[in-house]
Amino acid sequence: MADKTKTIFLFSGQGSQYKDMGKEFYDTIPECKKVIELGSDILGFDLAAKIFGGDEKELSRTIISQPAILAMSLMALEAAKSKGIEASAVAGHSLGEYAAMAASGMLTYENAFRAIKYRSEAMDKAAQANPGGMAAVLGLKADVIEQTCKEIEDGGEYVTPVNYNSPVQTVIAGTAAGIEKAKEALSAKGAKRIVPLAVSAAFHSRLMAGASEEFAVKVKDIPFNAPSMKFYCNVYGNELTDFSDMPAYLAKHICSPVRFTSELDVISKDGYDTYIELGPGKVLTGLVKKTLDGVTAVNVENIDTLEKAAAL
Repeated sequence: MADKTKTIFLFSGQGSQYKDMGKEFYDTIPECKKVIELGSDILGFDLAAKIFGGDEKELSRTIISQPAILAMSLMALEAAKSKGIEASAVAGHSLGEYAAMAASGMLTYENAFRAIKYRSEAMDKAAQANPGGMAAVLGLKADVIEQTCKEIEDGGEYVTPVNYNSPVQTVIAGTAAGIEKAKEALSAKGAKRIVPLAVSAAFHSRLMAGASEEFAVKVKDIPFNAPSMKFYCNVYGNELTDFSDMPAYLAKHICSPVRFTSELDVISKDGYDTYIELGPGKVLTGLVKKTLDGVTAVNVENIDTLEKAAAL
């Protein structure tokens, strides 16, 4: 079993969802079935039907995908607990911070679902009011991307870096015209690839300001506890130590860049060498491997991957 004091749980973000994710956990681990039932009660729709019986297009809708990914991540967490897998720290990528808060005891599972209901509804509304796009830029340094986006913004179109995912991958977000101009300019500056993301909104940018404001009002009625383990955060790219106003932090989180590369650097320097991603897919596992040397990174999304993680 991996050393708990050097192990961190990671939780993935929007876009990682897929049909039937977590089905093996749901079918075989009673606590996982309870997660889905609890989420369904709070959300007001049948999560099992959406995840296991729906189609990919519906599952990709913000108001469905965000709670579905949270549910899958909490099922993976319960599966890990069933095997005695433990960690002394948590981190999430964007939406994944909500599962991280639940894993650390900052939020009960019930309140995590309530918070994500408010968040997904507010972000869906903002996306319809301010349509935009996102694209992953591969093979260019972040400072070049930042400068290029600033030049485009100075020229009247909005685009900005929003996800600092690894030394060789940064995601940009903005208006459709801003994204197009950035693609041309960044390609000219040597970007290896620019991959449009399958979203209709500019998450983590100022185009989400309306969502941030609406969410801030609604989330104020949710109680937050101090976490029982280290909690690393996207907004500041380091360990979060001030939990006095989590509603304000989470409202800011909606419009702020995800500083995941900085976060991983701090986590590594704090001595963590085992990274276990709980939830759909293995995007974060890949980012860890691209960013850090000499560490172990695995994902848990089904029985097979769970057994491999338990054998560390």
